[in-house]
Amino acid sequence: MAKTYNDIYIQARKRLKDAGIEAHSLEARLIVSQAAGKTMEKLMRDLNLYASDEFAQQVDDMVTRRLAGEPVAYITGQWEFYGVPLDITRDVLIPRSDTELLVQAAIALFQGRNGTPRILDLCAGSGCVGVAMAVRMPGARVVMVDNSSQALSVCRRNIGKNGLEMRVLCVQADVTEKPPMLLGTFDLVTCNAPYIPTAELETLDPSVKDYEPIQALDGGEDGLDVIRPVIRLWKSVLRDNGVLMLEIGEGQAPAVAALLKDAGFAAIRTLQDTAGTERVVVARLRSR
Repeated sequence: MAKTYNDIYIQARKRLKDAGIEAHSLEARLIVSQAAGKTMEKLMRDLNLYASDEFAQQVDDMVTRRLAGEPVAYITGQWEFYGVPLDITRDVLIPRSDTELLVQAAIALFQGRNGTPRILDLCAGSGCVGVAMAVRMPGARVVMVDNSSQALSVCRRNIGKNGLEMRVLCVQADVTEKPPMLLGTFDLVTCNAPYIPTAELETLDPSVKDYEPIQALDGGEDGLDVIRPVIRLWKSVLRDNGVLMLEIGEGQAPAVAALLKDAGFAAIRTLQDTAGTERVVVARLRSR
């Protein structure tokens, strides 16, 4: 018997719900809309139309992958961050809501200011932070840096997806080394570096440790192997009184604040995520 898109959606939602997946309704919509090649809005409009058996099988296969532990963002290749649509592949981390705090802090920093701020986003991954900042701050010019050519390919797709080619560009560089020549100077540097201590990687949820790129998670013995050189080396691209914003792990704020102070930063403060964890450290470089 032929099934409608709605029948297939309800069946997918039930399988996800029965497996204990909290966001079963949203994930079912994402899977069905991706398989159909439709936006969410078009899917809702077409729910009562009949779908092919091949489509029903495709949805069934995608749900099976999800039940095996694969994150829905990798299955659909789509995600949303700070209200901005993104392409996602297994070459990059899936953007977390905690990281939206970096974007919020950047917007607040330039609120009410005139001019065209230059922003550098390090360890860019999918480009979620840099793209979201550019979307929300139409006057900003953004440069995104990552050492992975695969990640930068995803970055460029997301720049194009959001129509930002004139204001955002990508540079391949290793943030544990000195910044490339001719990069210029910036009013703000943001960074979501790998910060999970190596010993804690095995304790991560299987949907993370088995699917997401480990090099984007592993921060070394204390989680600060990448953050240290970012603070020490990349302060050179900050303008006088420029600001550095770092996403950090739980309990790392005191150590990171000490590193910033030793490197000549002042006005050091932390921002808490929705769980009350000190998630972002903000510091201003003293005038040279």
